[in-house]
Amino acid sequence: MKKNTSKGLIVFIIILIILALGTVLAIFDSKRIKDKDYSNNGNPNGSSLHYGSETKKLLRNKKDYIAALYIEGIIEEKNNTYNQKWLLSVIDKLKYDDNNVAIALYINTPGGGVYEADEVYLSLLNYKSLGKKIYVYMGPLAASGGYYISCAADKIYANRNTLTGSIGVISSQVYDLTELLETLGIESTTIYSGDNKNMGNFNEPFTEEQQDIMQAICDECYEQFLGIVVESRKLSYAKGRELADGRLYSAKQALDNGLIDEISNWNTMIENLSLAASGDLYCNVKTFKYERKPTFMESLLETMGMNIKKTAQGTVLPMYMYSVR
Repeated sequence: MKKNTSKGLIVFIIILIILALGTVLAIFDSKRIKDKDYSNNGNPNGSSLHYGSETKKLLRNKKDYIAALYIEGIIEEKNNTYNQKWLLSVIDKLKYDDNNVAIALYINTPGGGVYEADEVYLSLLNYKSLGKKIYVYMGPLAASGGYYISCAADKIYANRNTLTGSIGVISSQVYDLTELLETLGIESTTIYSGDNKNMGNFNEPFTEEQQDIMQAICDECYEQFLGIVVESRKLSYAKGRELADGRLYSAKQALDNGLIDEISNWNTMIENLSLAASGDLYCNVKTFKYERKPTFMESLLETMGMNIKKTAQGTVLPMYMYSVR
């Protein structure tokens, strides 16, 4: 019995070593894939534009390029798919890059912070101050802060299945738990000065005055958003106010209401932008897409998960995996 146990233990250790080596190789392979250049001209759909020898002659300067810049995920300081500092840095560098002629901005986001969205919007306007152009292509969802940023574009394109709009502002959400705490016999006291310093805390009622304070801040942000929409889309204030009630719009509804310029595809937008920015039918495209580097532990867990998935899909494990004691 001890002999069999020893053999099983040795086999188990060997298997662990093999899996560890496989994991390390997979991590290096994953890094290699992440570091390689995109070959699809920035196309979010994955298809490539193929330029023959004749079309290449149309390029006056082969160094000139359109930057396919991606904004994906919740607009905030930093998360797995979005990084405010990185995004602003890229826009600034593109502004002063003489070979960059335009930005093709791909947006797929439910929105996010007013502060961050406005920073990006102003940064894009600053980019355009040198005469460079920006076209936006909306992905599955370009709502709220996503539409806010889109307003910096010279033209807005959308896929026919895009959802956009959600022009409005949520200021805060307040929970008054005072009655619940009283029922449970819990006392919570906050020491503060200034009548409204504890405003919104769960341990005190949310007064009508405090609600008016927060509503005023919310309304101010809303008017700023509305003003940007009205100015960029050349709408009357009344029309803009009518559209900006927080609802989502389909691509067709957005087009009919003047919130976007065209329902089309990415390749068509790139061709139109190339003509507008460089005077040529085709222009080189470079992709700028934020990808957070996973930690070693995240890469390890991801690879282990992939191995487990492969096993579940039919990869047969050696029989001794089931007999280790």
